Parts: sequence; C-alpha cells; structure tokens
Amino acid sequence: MPGDRALIVVPTYNERDNVREVATRFQAALPRADLLFVDDNSPDGTGALLDEIAAEAPRVHVLHRAGKLGLGTAYLDGFRWGLARGYAYLFEMDADFSHDPRYLPGMLALAEGGADVVVGSRYVDGGGTENWGVGRKVLSRGGSLYARTVLGIAIRDVTAGFICYRRAALEAIDFDAVKSNGYSFQIEMKYRALAAGLKVVETPIVFVDRRVGQSKMSRAIFAEALLMVWKLRMGVRRG
Repeated sequence: MPGDRALIVVPTYNERDNVREVATRFQAALPRADLLFVDDNSPDGTGALLDEIAAEAPRVHVLHRAGKLGLGTAYLDGFRWGLARGYAYLFEMDADFSHDPRYLPGMLALAEGGADVVVGSRYVDGGGTENWGVGRKVLSRGGSLYARTVLGIAIRDVTAGFICYRRAALEAIDFDAVKSNGYSFQIEMKYRALAAGLKVVETPIVFVDRRVGQSKMSRAIFAEALLMVWKLRMGVRRG
C-alpha cells in the first residue's frame, strides 16, 4: 500500500499536447507522489498517449471514462481510486500548467502539519494571476466574493482548483451528496469540508493562464455556480 504517499489527480479532455510534460514535471516536483490521469475518452487521442506514458513510468496511472462526464465527477472518481489504494494525501490539479507543480511540496507540508484541506489560493497575500484580462479578473474575484457572501465563509479563493486533501478529509465528505459537476464543484467541496468541521488553510500561488488548448469554462458552467451556492446555503448543515 502507498502508506504516506500522495496521489495527484489530473482530469484530461483533449490535452494531448500537455500530458507528457505534465507527467515529467509533476513527478519531478514531488517524488513521493503518484500521478493519476482521469481521461474522458478525449477525441484527440489523449487517452492512448497516456497509456503509453503509464507503460513507461510506474508512478503514472490512467483511469479511462466512457465520455465527457464533467470535471466534478472526474475528481470524485479519481479520489475514489486513490482512497481505495490507501493514499494518505490526494491532490487535484489542472493539466494545462495553470497550477505550477513547484507549489506541491509546500502544500503537502501544510497537510502533514495538520491542515485537512490546503487550498492553493490566488487571493491571499503573495498569490495572484498572470496573463489574465480585466474581464476574467473581475469574473473570478466577483464569483469568489459572491459565493463567500452567500455561504458565509472566510475562504478567499473559494473557486480555486489546486487543492491538497488529507485522506481523512475526503472520507469525511459524502461524495454521493455532491451535486456540482462544473465550476461550482470547487465551491461545494470547500463548503462541505467546512460543514464537516475540517481545517481548511489557504496558501499563496500564482495562477498562470493556460499555454496550450482552450479553457473549459462556459456561461452554462458559470450559471450553475451562481445557482448552486444557494442550494448549498439552504441544504448543507454546518457542523
């Protein structure tokens, strides 16, 4: 069993141009970690390339899904895979290098030091973004402020997607109760962690806009987030 080792869960959909470098850089940044790609049957052949990479690298694993089933369920399936194999720390990260792997050791150290959930945050001192236009900055900060206000929580980057969970933290969250599957998944997981009485810590990161490919964000995903925060506020009891 992996013991105190970590697992980095990376969903992919049409990320063929990125995944080989992802596998190299992520493994180099955190030698204790294994890497699990969760591929949603990418039409560009990402899944087949990932199988080639995994055949060459024992620390790389691939979970194939039948189709484009959504970001939230990809992470949950990855977490289930990791929990079933005994990993002590589970990360979630993007496959487009918006999340710099150099932050991995520091986030793991915070989790080992007692944090249940470590959030790589753009909106605490030392954090930030690069290569973003004014509109995207306003949308992101406004979305976080909206969710924080409705839910009554202090996490500054509530929509962040660069997270480290202790095993016990994920075991305290009922995956079957998680209803979000897009942008709002990040909000829901943090809110449910707080509702379960878990210790959530933010640490600064600089988020860099993706270099290759296209963003998966859409108006429908953003609208889902606006509605979901009210459903969470009404339906999830704080413990």
